Amino acid sequence: MARGEWGYQGLWRGKWCCSYKKTTLIICFINIVIALYVLRSIYASIYVFSRNDLKVVKYTPDQIRNMEESVRIRRDNEPIALVKLVNGLKQEFSRDESVFELPRAVKLRMIDEILRRLRSSDVKGNVSAQREAVESWRREKLEEAKQLSIGRQGINSTILQEEARMLVRVLESDWAALSEEIGLWIPTEIIHKEHGDKPKGVEDEDLDEDVLPGRPPPPECHAKLHTDYDGVAVRWGLTHHRDSAADCCQSCIEQAKRAKPGQMKCNIWVYCPAETGCHSPDKYEHKYQECWLKYAEKPKLNFKDRYSEKYRNAHPAAPLVVPWVSGVVSL
Repeated sequence: MARGEWGYQGLWRGKWCCSYKKTTLIICFINIVIALYVLRSIYASIYVFSRNDLKVVKYTPDQIRNMEESVRIRRDNEPIALVKLVNGLKQEFSRDESVFELPRAVKLRMIDEILRRLRSSDVKGNVSAQREAVESWRREKLEEAKQLSIGRQGINSTILQEEARMLVRVLESDWAALSEEIGLWIPTEIIHKEHGDKPKGVEDEDLDEDVLPGRPPPPECHAKLHTDYDGVAVRWGLTHHRDSAADCCQSCIEQAKRAKPGQMKCNIWVYCPAETGCHSPDKYEHKYQECWLKYAEKPKLNFKDRYSEKYRNAHPAAPLVVPWVSGVVSL
């Protein structure tokens, strides 16, 4: 009985072991098939992608001829002459800009000649005459420079032939910039016209009381161009700006009237009319329309007309001509 039972159990175990192996083999076979299918799918997608990337567009001979004809027409229509002309103009302008800076000696001679022309013309206080004298000098100097530039040198010429081209440039087109650089400033002339439309019963004195912005300084201001007076500052110009020299002078007169007993009364006004600012030997940067109110028992000059050679050597940033406008008023 025991033997029979053992045989039955062994037979059952043998059948079970055989079934387990078969199941394992089947599962492994299925996995292998799946893996091969996945690899084939990946390879097929990569192959298709690479074929798409390597696809080359092929043109027909007619299309190639049309493209070559288009390139030839575009090259033939390029404005080669215009491009060369523009490049030439750029080079010319760059050369002109490089020689714009006049030598210091030439600037000094120009200032001397302008000052001599103004003194010999006796145009003090007459703005129109001052402008006309300076303009007359500019025209004469420009004509002289043009004659020199073409090889015709006069007997009394004060400039050299190599300087003629630079002078023609600055005197023709850059005169305003050069005037500011050398400190030449002439106030704008205000022309008053009598229209004859004054209402009846209104006297001239009533109309004369109106103060117009930018008017020339009145005679009591004793305005002097290219002048810087010394004195103790009653009102600092760094924070005190006025629209014109006349307004600056008026501020001085009003301060003197309002001053309390024991306070200094303004009797000197100093104004900066240059848009690029005015030079001073102190550490501050003096800007356009600064109005300094000063007091001095005996007013004396700091600078007049132009800065000396010794001063300019000690202060390289100083211009040739004193840019300030000053005046002494009576208390």
